Amino acid sequence: MVDDVFNDGGQDAPDGVDTGVTDPKAQKRFRTRNKEGRERYLDMVQKERALMLEQGVSRSAEQLLDMAGATQSSDLEEESIKDRATGDQLRAVLPVQAWLPLSIHLIGLKDGILRIAPLYEMNDKQIDSLISTTRRSGFHIEKIEIEVWDRKELTDTLRSVRDLSADRCEKTLALWLGDTDNGLLLNQFQRDMLAEALQMRASDIHLVQDNNPEAPNWIQYRIDGDLMPMHLLPAEAMARLTTLLKRDAGLNFGDRTTPKDGRFSFQWQGRTIDVRVAAGPQAQDGEKLTLRLLDRAALKGFDELLRRHEDVADYLSKLLSPEIKGGGGLILLSGPTGSGKTTTMYACVQEIDRRRKHVLTIEDPIEYELRYATQWQVRPDMEGGSFADLIRAAMRHDPDYIVVGEMRDADTVETALRAAESGHTVISTVHADSALQTFERMRSLMPAERERASTYTLAQQVGAILNQRLVRTLCQGCAHKTEVKNVLKEEDMHYLEIGPDTIVSKHNTSGCDLCNRTGIAGRTLLLDALLITLGPAQRNHIYEALISNVNNITKEEGVVVHTRREGLVDLVVSGLVDPRAAVTYLEE
Repeated sequence: MVDDVFNDGGQDAPDGVDTGVTDPKAQKRFRTRNKEGRERYLDMVQKERALMLEQGVSRSAEQLLDMAGATQSSDLEEESIKDRATGDQLRAVLPVQAWLPLSIHLIGLKDGILRIAPLYEMNDKQIDSLISTTRRSGFHIEKIEIEVWDRKELTDTLRSVRDLSADRCEKTLALWLGDTDNGLLLNQFQRDMLAEALQMRASDIHLVQDNNPEAPNWIQYRIDGDLMPMHLLPAEAMARLTTLLKRDAGLNFGDRTTPKDGRFSFQWQGRTIDVRVAAGPQAQDGEKLTLRLLDRAALKGFDELLRRHEDVADYLSKLLSPEIKGGGGLILLSGPTGSGKTTTMYACVQEIDRRRKHVLTIEDPIEYELRYATQWQVRPDMEGGSFADLIRAAMRHDPDYIVVGEMRDADTVETALRAAESGHTVISTVHADSALQTFERMRSLMPAERERASTYTLAQQVGAILNQRLVRTLCQGCAHKTEVKNVLKEEDMHYLEIGPDTIVSKHNTSGCDLCNRTGIAGRTLLLDALLITLGPAQRNHIYEALISNVNNITKEEGVVVHTRREGLVDLVVSGLVDPRAAVTYLEE
């Protein structure tokens, strides 16, 4: 047992350091980690130098290292990092969403082997997803090697990694609140706040500047769908912070009465993060700012986003394959607001070979800038700037794929159907509560005088409908394992079609340090999908079902159905979702 190698009596390690470790293998591991700690320190010095340069202080890395009593080490060559990297270098490049929710410590990469120490047992899908993400980030990786660490040591390591940016943010905030006129500290707090939010997997930051002295001025992070209060600022300090953010976003920071949008970018962990800023008025001459954090490196492909829906991913890949281009078709992504439709839409774009095929997107707003793609911003206040106008214009630019941000009105629906009918593959989103209801929603947007003709085109062209939800997954560090009969009533077990002795995970509402005391460690995609595998000439019965009773479509030959229930049961049995939450999801 690994626990046995850690005891009170130990031998001296090299350099006279008492490690408390007697086992030779454990001593070797300690020396390795000590070396990694030194590399971490050197990397930190380099980052501090960059910050000092931003603040107008010129000091070389050598000077800083000399001051600290350290020796300079040569940086890795740009190409060599693809073959080997320390844990810190991996954490600097890999999207935080790929490894932080898994509660794993990234030890390092060498000779195509990624060494990790997981706090909990990982399944094959999680391992495959991590390999895929590491490869997409530019590393050469053949397999993952798992090390078993002492649980306390590993927990402390994970906590320190997670808390690194949070500690810095709190310290910077305390310094700045002691001297709010200090512009350097204000700029530093802004950077640290953004870094902390990304480290905590926040999708948005909410700032409310309320000049009422009785009202709290909170900075809130949206994490896993919920808003969490993080920092409380005095009104004067919040006003200074919002002014800085608006200035960076190119907004008129003197105007607090008009809603407006802007954006800026900053560097984090070696990559560019885009921040979309929305500003609007608040009571008492205050202001509300909402910051959407857009990490280009975190864009997911099918292998990661749809890893629990492999057959859906395979069919979508087929529809998007350049080998079948020419027939056109329609892919619809539906769901309520905040269900991840845009993420799936970008995943579809990621699947397309954009160097060989022309992808043209029409968005409002443009979330991510995509290489080898034409991206147009909808401007409804300008003539020719609506979704429908831009779709018509797009067809004159020889696109292979047209991505429409949202189906909002009859003109957009008709124009998109016409584009699909003319041989373009059209990908779009629409608000609907289920895959079947997506058909009804599309029909409701069609003009009454052309409803039957548009419905016929819809039946001919639709290839796939994905209705999606995001369900919160349990923190594997604090979730309780138990038999499902101890959690659910008999009728609910029958409802989920799960046997009473099935081992499941139960949400720990108290949480732990690894999940910020929430008991939740991220969200995963849940699909309700219809895949229509028939050719256009074989779809008359699809049209008839749409006209008479849309529910009949699920019974037709050539229609593959994936229900939300199937996906939920899989998540419950895998220990990722609380069975009580699963019942609630199905009842919605």
